[in-house]
Amino acid sequence: MQLSDQIVLVTGAGRGLGAEIARAFSRHGARVVVNYRASKDAAEALAAELGGPGRAIAVQADVADRPAVEAMFAAAKQAFGGHVTTVVNNALDYSFNGDARAHLASIAWEDFEKQNVTVLKGALNVIQAAAPDMAEAGFGRVINVGTNLFQNPVVPYHDYTAVKAALLSLTRTACGDLGPAGVTVNMVSGGLLRVTGASAATPEPVFDLIAGMTPLRSVTTPAEFADAVLFFASPWARAVTGQNLVVDGGLVRD
Repeated sequence: MQLSDQIVLVTGAGRGLGAEIARAFSRHGARVVVNYRASKDAAEALAAELGGPGRAIAVQADVADRPAVEAMFAAAKQAFGGHVTTVVNNALDYSFNGDARAHLASIAWEDFEKQNVTVLKGALNVIQAAAPDMAEAGFGRVINVGTNLFQNPVVPYHDYTAVKAALLSLTRTACGDLGPAGVTVNMVSGGLLRVTGASAATPEPVFDLIAGMTPLRSVTTPAEFADAVLFFASPWARAVTGQNLVVDGGLVRD
């Protein structure tokens, strides 16, 4: 299915990386569901920017709430006259704040649980809600947003990294269940992005350090990351599933 024929749901799309991914799909003609939890004004402004009714809608849903997720898919079907073909699991509640992070000696298990609910449970809810229509149509694209930190933890964000590693495992196991129905499941993993709301608290020397370690001598931007997400949704990736593509300027060479 061409990008222009797809109905794409991006979780956590009211701001930051999610908004950039939504814009990228819209530029290629896809209809877009801009999911948000709390960023109502930003999400509605983005939906209007992307063309408004018929082209993009903003839908509030906490992805950790399964009934809310089901209602979001129903709203998308009503708005566009067709089911969601493509989902991007991007929702995140985290701040990358360098040395101000919780250290191993003091980090609480509740921090892990918080990430687990948003990142892993949220992705599972979205995949389970999307899969029946995708399977019936014989086509679907699931793209999970990961991180390069579990391969190269230049800054040890313990809770975030552990849960994103679990999301990679879900990516690899889910592709086996969904593949026979024509649904692919892949992950795009970035490093620190310059700049999103999550990385706004990152000290400038950290950006400079990471840029200096990459072959491209730069920190990846949200727009550059979004391009890789488009690849997995495009016809060029039709035979690719269960994979993790690292997009970080060559910091991690996987």
